[in-house]
Amino acid sequence: MLQNRDYTLIIDKSGSMATKDQAGNKSRWTVMQESTLALASKCEELDPDGLTVYLFSGRFKRYENVTANRVTQLFQENEPSGTTNLAGVLEDALNDYFKRKRSGQTKQNGETILVVTDGEPDDRKAVMRVIIEASRQMDRDEELAISFVQVGTDATAKQFLKALDDDLQSAGAKFDIVDTVTMDDMEDMTLSEVLLNAITD
Repeated sequence: MLQNRDYTLIIDKSGSMATKDQAGNKSRWTVMQESTLALASKCEELDPDGLTVYLFSGRFKRYENVTANRVTQLFQENEPSGTTNLAGVLEDALNDYFKRKRSGQTKQNGETILVVTDGEPDDRKAVMRVIIEASRQMDRDEELAISFVQVGTDATAKQFLKALDDDLQSAGAKFDIVDTVTMDDMEDMTLSEVLLNAITD
């Protein structure tokens, strides 16, 4: 399943990503950079085109065909600031997938979208609506997977991400396409390991 699949990584660059959590005194942003590098290297083995990477706060930027050697540059060009407009960036990534699907440009095994965020989105309902709408355009359960990975320990973010994992179908989603990993689930795993697990799961 891993081969012949596209990978999109959506990275939260809101202001709180500059926070340093206890571990090793690195900021979430630094940890994110290291983990993105590990993920890009792994995805290159599976998909030589590289990753599609989005960086978002109030607005988002999209980068195509990101291979491991471009990751550092992306992180140098962007710094944590602003809010968490998750619905906007997610909608763009999903619309892009369905646009490519309609024109026959998607991989036969579909796409995995990884979202790394540390806080609650500006508009929870909008995020749920975007995912539910996307699920209704799908033909089969496996074609699209969205994994949310929480960095940091924000309790309301954790609660929201768990709700995305558990409640979307009862809210009207056609398929259960969301999977969530919170800080508690990671236990001793690094963010790199969690992201790599998400694509091999």
